[in-house]
Amino acid sequence: MTRIEQAKAGVITDEMKKVAEKEKLTPEQIRQGMADGTIVVVRNKLRNIEPLTLGRNTRIKINANIGTSSSLSDIDEELTKMEVSVRYGADAIMDLSTAGDLAGIRRALIEKCPVAIGTVPLYEMAVAARNNQKSVLDLTADDMFAIIEDHCRQGVDFLTLHCGITQQSVARFKEVGRLAGATSRGGTIIMEWIHYNNKESPLYEQYDRLLDLCAEYDVAVSLGDGFRPGALYDATDRAQIEELIILGELVKRARARNVGVFVEGPGHVPLNQIATNIQIQKTLCNDAPFYVLGPLVTDISPGYDHITAAIGGAVAGMAGADFLCYVTPAEHLRLPSIEDVREGVIASRIAGHAADVARGLPGAIEWDHEISRAKIALDWDKMISLCVDPDKARQYRDSLPPADQALCSMCGEFCAIKRSKNVK
Repeated sequence: MTRIEQAKAGVITDEMKKVAEKEKLTPEQIRQGMADGTIVVVRNKLRNIEPLTLGRNTRIKINANIGTSSSLSDIDEELTKMEVSVRYGADAIMDLSTAGDLAGIRRALIEKCPVAIGTVPLYEMAVAARNNQKSVLDLTADDMFAIIEDHCRQGVDFLTLHCGITQQSVARFKEVGRLAGATSRGGTIIMEWIHYNNKESPLYEQYDRLLDLCAEYDVAVSLGDGFRPGALYDATDRAQIEELIILGELVKRARARNVGVFVEGPGHVPLNQIATNIQIQKTLCNDAPFYVLGPLVTDISPGYDHITAAIGGAVAGMAGADFLCYVTPAEHLRLPSIEDVREGVIASRIAGHAADVARGLPGAIEWDHEISRAKIALDWDKMISLCVDPDKARQYRDSLPPADQALCSMCGEFCAIKRSKNVK
């Protein structure tokens, strides 16, 4: 039985109890959410890790993307990025590798990573075709599903698959006249495959075959948004919504087959359209957990896109998004460094926590109250220990001359906290 089958049967498992305790919910709330699909617990049955829990009334989670590329393929560096991501609070890792020994990279990550791991099998399909001196456009359905099964068998916890890229949604894409076109690597592979072969995508046409594989390993499906907007100009257009309508249908089919499913979303979205995007997704996809990339609220910020994404992520989380994919300062410029990864995770964590506070998640604001008490007490050590990034806070604090460390160098003898205490 998959964990969803158990939930539908009324069984409360030890895993549900642990998740409930961590999320400050009751085991019955977790079981009911899993049964109706508004909560998804993500963990391949072959792995012994802390599961990733997404959905209604749970803490907003953070994903960190890592992976090799043709310009840099160093497995040790990717392992370090994974370790740094987890250290600074990432709840999941996605391996987006497109160069090197992809199976070996995954194997190493799965062996050492204590949190959920996701992949995009389409990337390996493209690499495998190239290595066999073929075009990815010549891949058969069996070729595709063999690689998907390899990922499940290795222990991957969730798979991003662009099942909503269909002949229908590709036709809509051709009509809309986008500025940035399609910017999803996986999505464009399937789009071009459909265009070249003049056939329906195997990921859509044989969707039940995919669900059978996922059910066998209790792997969750992350329905990729191949037509997510890559520029503000393209936000919330007909191509994006057409795909989202299809994804809503696929959510229902996954739930009926007892497979965990969540939905990916934009992308580049103006600030005033974010809440609308979340509301549309939640309506069309029957309140399935929603996973957003950022979203980035302006296109002018290369080098600072982690800030742009944190602004969008906080608004998206407040409006109902459940899972934030981090964006690093290197977005749109190059593969992120280890420091870029750290900054991206921290920025997304701040966004997620701000949204949890805004939506009144039980216990969220207590973290803020606790650090405020330490600040008022001028208890620097405790305050730093409670920071989202204690290392950086300590670095700033230690940069002060010893004589200035009783107070802060901003106010010095005019310390507002001390003066307000005198009045009290």
